[in-house]
Amino acid sequence: MMELQGIGIGQGVAIGRVLRMPEPLPEPADTRSTLDPAAELARATASMHTVAEDLEARGVRAGGTAQEVLEAQAMMAEDPTLVEEVTARLHKHQTAERAVFEAFAAFRDQLLAMGGYLGERAADLDDVAQRVISDLGGFPAPGVPDPAEPFVLVARDLAPADTALLNLEKVLGLITIDGGPTSHTAILAREKSIVAIVGTHAALQLADGDEVIIDAANGIVLVAPTDKQLAEARARILARAARALAPIGPGALKDGTRVPLLANLGSADGAAKAVALGAEGVGLFRTEFLFLDSTSAPTVTQQREQYERMLREFPGQKVVVRALDAGADKPLAFLNDADEENPALGLRGLRALRASEDILREQLTALAEADAATEADLWVMAPMVSTVEETHYFTDLAHELGLQTAGVMIEVPSAALMANLILEYADFASIGTNDLTQYTLAADRMLGSVAGFQDPWHPAVLRLVGEVGAAGRAHNKPVGVCGEAAADPLLAVVLVGLGATTLSMSASALADVRASLADFTLEQARHLAEVALKADGAASARAAATAIAHSYTSTTGGTAPTVLTTPERGIQK
Repeated sequence: MMELQGIGIGQGVAIGRVLRMPEPLPEPADTRSTLDPAAELARATASMHTVAEDLEARGVRAGGTAQEVLEAQAMMAEDPTLVEEVTARLHKHQTAERAVFEAFAAFRDQLLAMGGYLGERAADLDDVAQRVISDLGGFPAPGVPDPAEPFVLVARDLAPADTALLNLEKVLGLITIDGGPTSHTAILAREKSIVAIVGTHAALQLADGDEVIIDAANGIVLVAPTDKQLAEARARILARAARALAPIGPGALKDGTRVPLLANLGSADGAAKAVALGAEGVGLFRTEFLFLDSTSAPTVTQQREQYERMLREFPGQKVVVRALDAGADKPLAFLNDADEENPALGLRGLRALRASEDILREQLTALAEADAATEADLWVMAPMVSTVEETHYFTDLAHELGLQTAGVMIEVPSAALMANLILEYADFASIGTNDLTQYTLAADRMLGSVAGFQDPWHPAVLRLVGEVGAAGRAHNKPVGVCGEAAADPLLAVVLVGLGATTLSMSASALADVRASLADFTLEQARHLAEVALKADGAASARAAATAIAHSYTSTTGGTAPTVLTTPERGIQK
């Protein structure tokens, strides 16, 4: 038996035999073309156009987030700057295949050097290049194999075009060697509820036919598992399936304490699915989708139409909208595209909006108009607030423009430590655990090399969450959690014990979290939080909380989250 570590996507478990993705095409030979540059350019542009059309067609079939990703890839295929780079190489009498290879590789290296979100787009660029070169050669591009039997797919990374159209009746799970938690593979795996682990560097040693257990909840792959491990995994798969089929009710603890479970959404497209899975509203509506592909800010009318579309899906329910969170991995030409040495610590979030206040005023105006035209309970919050003064600024402006409920996101330690003063003015707080963990542990959440530090179970992060929870109780103000931590079933209980009054997550995680909350009383949740806070690290906090959780549920027949065990020890990420 062998155990491999990676970054789990979601909470699922899968069992199957490995099938490796075919290796990429070989590098085209660097030989002089027998055609003139104009003829080679015609070949290259024709193939780039063919690939762009194919990616767009795949996007239409996939829909949702996948369509947005594939449309972005299609734009890469015919990017004017890349066409210029290809043309320049053709004038040196290279073949179209070699010119495409070198031009795309140069851009890929630039993205890798930038790191973070842009660095993870390098795989997308590689995939486009492979498809263009394949079309030039007249043969199919490397893609996902299609054997007769179900399998666990192992790949260096998976291109968006492949991830979006995976046959979920065949692909039991996914393991990638490269990639991080924000790669398109991870994003699409979450959306499609694929059991996946990314950034599993040791997966290079996996061979076709190896039996594995993918334990995404704990970020591990077990190779050649024991009979006991297989039995435990099958039991967890059955239990999770049963939870998904259970009647959907409101989120609540065992003693009846209400904990509304909300959805994180990036556009109105996912609203219907979230409602079907039991979302009691929206805890985080990201508005960046309206801005990211624009060279100028959308108008008030354009924004209002999109906000109304979302709000109409949740009549009478809470919808928390985050003001534009640009900067760091999401620079905008019309807002904050200046080069910064460390953009994660630069002009981002509310800082960027204050520097261009007209954009913020227009967004808040559009939200107020959408609120007046619909029946949802609209709340609005500012991203990346770090001071009490920023809280005054945002909440005063939001109220001035007609929005009744204005709050802030707690994503940096300073805001958590000042939460008692912040919540004197803000109507509510929402904790973004992804960024809070990043800034607490000084580990870029976009960087796979430090992904091991990006664990919200760390007691330092939990202490900051507890500070905000205590401030919420003192001022009788709501405190939500909208980061990925809320989707961890046991950690969700701990967060409630620390003072969270609502939890927001990907819609696919709602059933697991709802079932976990129902196993514990508020007193027990607070005890679990105390135990986790006393630990000396993330792994020990998780282990201690898991042990206590089992002691509670073993006497009540509950379903506390479990980990697969090796003969020597419990496995913790």
